[in-house]
Amino acid sequence: MASPRTDLSEADRKRVENVTRPTVNFEKAEKFEAMAGGAGTSIAPVNQDSFSQFSANITFAEEESFKLGNALFRKLWVSSPSSTQASDGLGPLYNARACQTCHLKDGRGHPPEEATDTTSMFLRLARPAATEAERQAVAAHDVLNFPDPVYGAQLQDSAVPGLPAEGHMTISYTEKTMTLADGEIVSLRQPEYSIAELGYGPLDAETTLSPRVTQAMGGLGLVEAIHSADIIANADPDDRDGDGISGKAAMVRDPQSGQLVLGRFGWKAQTASVRQQAAEALAGDIGISSPAAKRSHGDCTAAQAKCLSMADGVQARLGDTEAPDPVLGLITFYSENLAVPARRKASFPETLDGKKVFYETGCISCHVPKFVTRRDAGNKAHAFQLIWPYSDFLLHDMGEGLADGQQVGEASGREWRTPALWGIGLTKVVSGHTFFLHDGRARNLTEAILWHGGEAQKARDRFAALEKAERQALITFLESL
Repeated sequence: MASPRTDLSEADRKRVENVTRPTVNFEKAEKFEAMAGGAGTSIAPVNQDSFSQFSANITFAEEESFKLGNALFRKLWVSSPSSTQASDGLGPLYNARACQTCHLKDGRGHPPEEATDTTSMFLRLARPAATEAERQAVAAHDVLNFPDPVYGAQLQDSAVPGLPAEGHMTISYTEKTMTLADGEIVSLRQPEYSIAELGYGPLDAETTLSPRVTQAMGGLGLVEAIHSADIIANADPDDRDGDGISGKAAMVRDPQSGQLVLGRFGWKAQTASVRQQAAEALAGDIGISSPAAKRSHGDCTAAQAKCLSMADGVQARLGDTEAPDPVLGLITFYSENLAVPARRKASFPETLDGKKVFYETGCISCHVPKFVTRRDAGNKAHAFQLIWPYSDFLLHDMGEGLADGQQVGEASGREWRTPALWGIGLTKVVSGHTFFLHDGRARNLTEAILWHGGEAQKARDRFAALEKAERQALITFLESL
């Protein structure tokens, strides 16, 4: 049972309950529905920069911090030693030289379309617990899982001069068809992953490969400002209500405080804060250490002695990490304050028709439409905002079809955190593609829905049973988000 919100008066609590209750009226748009990110929603013209606007309600002084953070987000790091001492420390093994390289235009990543086009998708590497001590360490939330003993927690496909890269992800697809109730045939592509040109010998026999595309960046500060009680209130791990939906809260140990807190970021909800998510990405993707992840050699392991012997970019006069504060702080501020774009056509009849189908097929059981953020949020711009992320931020069993076989803390090899849907309709405009799901296997929204299994099987089957006009209405609604 979730603890009650401690930030609200009784009058506020009743207001929040009323405004976040799912609607039953699909004749018109709900009040403030178009303002998906509350008062911070961006109403800038729709174009390739739609995900790169700052929250509309930050202060003028905060705009400076946002722009400085943006510059650091785009910063290209170089290998050590270098004359540009504030920019060196890359790798030695890495996937990208800048945050922006993976999160291009702050948008959604995609599978490689060319041999070298892998910068917005990577492979997580992990093996299951092998001993009782390791199982206890996972159960106590002391570790999320166990990296490959040679290659670490992530495949690094690039390296600084003089060091071999770890290898290169390869993907092969098998097409399989599905016939919907009205006779329409949809082709789904089943991916298979492997690693070519392994640079340091074979992987451990127990190591699993989990592909991950980068997620869109908008609204992260608002997600962090949702009270944990409101997220946990939707959890039903034992399915006591018998609806087949058993969302589970992902509790993780905060590396700074040592306390158990709610994970809400990442495909497996393995990270609790935007700051920690940024720090882990700097260390894992670029090989840059920061106060929240002091790994100046990134993901190098004890088995990679040459990697560990190479120079890092720590400058004593700047601190004991390569991206000391205020660098990490500014990147975090930027990440927290990228605005959610305004809805398009929220009140149009065809959108409302699709919204009704979305609700009636049961999609909102996991894609919870709205929350009101904490009154006591750390940034006033995020406080007490009605937001529409369309996610419960819980872990759900999505079936064997989407399973990666990799446990990450509370998440099993079949469980994924419900992704937020706000901004999903602008993926093509911003990112130039329509690949969805954790590995981009779905080439459009219809395929993404049809891949749903496990707890989402009933909703998927209802979608497959719809007439074409109703399916298109639901897609039209999603495209408005």
